[in-house]
Amino acid sequence: MKVILSIKPQFANKIFEGSKQFEFRKAIFRNPDIKKVIVYASSPVQKVIGEFEIDRIIRSDPRTIWMQTKSQAGISEDYFFEYFHDRDVAYAIKVKKAKRYKNALCLRKDFNLLPPQSFMYYNA
Repeated sequence: MKVILSIKPQFANKIFEGSKQFEFRKAIFRNPDIKKVIVYASSPVQKVIGEFEIDRIIRSDPRTIWMQTKSQAGISEDYFFEYFHDRDVAYAIKVKKAKRYKNALCLRKDFNLLPPQSFMYYNA
């Protein structure tokens, strides 16, 4: 089983360029068997542009997560703490083996799915 994550295009591109090694989330999927993420680049791209394997998922308070990931975060410290404002728990998904698709896919046409607000499970 995989999970489809909606990611802002500028961050999705950084994942596939290798400058963003962590994807940050306020909430995470509960299924421990998820090993791959399908990346849906949200508006204005609105396409599935690639996938990556999950190395590990870190769960901790935002300050600890930032200290562990900042050198590979691909985002600014200000953006990170604005995103996790008023949160006690943060999640960081460590990217392993990111693969950009040669041709982007349409979520509706190719997967018969609507775009997820945050994530959705996908059994392929």
